[in-house]
Order: sequence, then structure tokens, then C-alpha cells
Amino acid sequence: MSRVRRIYAEKRPGYDVAARQLCQELREALGTEAISHVRIFQRYDVEGLSDAAFESARGIIFSEPNADRIYDETIPEMDGCKSFAMEYLPGQYDQR
Repeated sequence: MSRVRRIYAEKRPGYDVAARQLCQELREALGTEAISHVRIFQRYDVEGLSDAAFESARGIIFSEPNADRIYDETIPEMDGCKSFAMEYLPGQYDQR
């Protein structure tokens, strides 16, 4: 049985347009300035690739090297932060 590897991709500062837009939308919708920063991570679970193929795909398929930061298995510490997850339902189209 092959190992499942988890990758998290996050846009670097300056490329994180979606995160900044979501932050502003949340502030407006909730009527609060308490939300100071939003980070969006794309999670990928990869299975069935050799080590070489995984390393190659990690920096080309699952991320844009100049615009993304890649984290293996876990995301960095976020002390005092709140988080939630969203995933598409089966059959919903995700263009990524």
C-alpha cells in the first residue's frame, strides 16, 4: 500500500489577493475590525507517486514556485488563531 503525502500550498505575501479579499469581505459581512489577517491554504493529498515524481510534482503541479509557499504534512504554528476547512462536495467542479 502506498503512502499518502499531504501538501499545503499558501500564496506568498503580495500574491495573496484572495486571502486579502476574503478578509475584507468577512470584516464587512460581520461588521467588525477584529479580523486582522486571513490565510488560505490549499491542501493536497497525494498517493501512488514515487519519491522522484512526488518531488517533481510538488513544485510544479501543486504550486507555483514564485508565488507559493509549500508545507509538508502540517501547516506552521498559528498560535491564538481560529481556523476552519471547506471542501467541495462530490461532483462539484474545482478548476485546480
